[in-house]
Amino acid sequence: MTNNHANMMSGKAVLITGASSGIGAAAARVFTREGAAVVLAARREDRLAVLVAELREKGHDASYVVADLARPRDAQRAVTLVLERHGRLDAAFNNAGIGGDQVPLHLLGDEVYDTIMDTNVRGLWNCLKHEITAMLAAGGGAIVNNSSVGGLLAIPAAAPYVASKHAVIGLTRAAALEYARHGIRVNAVAPGATRSEITVDWFGRHPGLEEAVHQQTPQARTAGPEEIAEAALWLACDRSSYVTGLAMPVDGGYSVC
Repeated sequence: MTNNHANMMSGKAVLITGASSGIGAAAARVFTREGAAVVLAARREDRLAVLVAELREKGHDASYVVADLARPRDAQRAVTLVLERHGRLDAAFNNAGIGGDQVPLHLLGDEVYDTIMDTNVRGLWNCLKHEITAMLAAGGGAIVNNSSVGGLLAIPAAAPYVASKHAVIGLTRAAALEYARHGIRVNAVAPGATRSEITVDWFGRHPGLEEAVHQQTPQARTAGPEEIAEAALWLACDRSSYVTGLAMPVDGGYSVC
């Protein structure tokens, strides 16, 4: 992808969650390419360590913290590390999330619902509380939350996931309204089918699903993780300074149909 926006995040300190793979790892590469110093948070230390080593070899400022963001203390620890290393938190990309199997609602166990909501909603709630606190102290900042096209529309046999991603957009809009006068912008990206671990897993367990998604998508393809990361980058940088409360579809036209 051609880089036409050099230094979009120059001098910015950024927290990226769910950064060990997929969209989060792509965001780490995209944000550092544009000058950001990043702290990466996820549960898988082995992958974080490899990614941070890669970024440092390219001359970027990168570090990581192992965190389960559904735990309030882990979310606080992630934000605290950014403040300790960089003195401020300029932007955050709250990307951590999980999917689930395609199972009708009445056949799902309560534990499936609880696990998805804890990660996708409680985890975001924990991050927002500590990120906003840090940004209020600094006089502003930008937060981007990763929702899904499932946060805008319904997906069959994925009720807990759809509910969680609708909640992400609800939290995004509520926070955007509440903190706009404090210089904090809060937006969301709503990816369509993307070549992340969640989607690849879904496609692998449901033959024919990928072809069906392509048929329903005007661009007739899935996105690369870096394409979602580029959208998050724009929402996090100063070039979108008059944008807040937006849930931006990045879905190849899927939500238009």
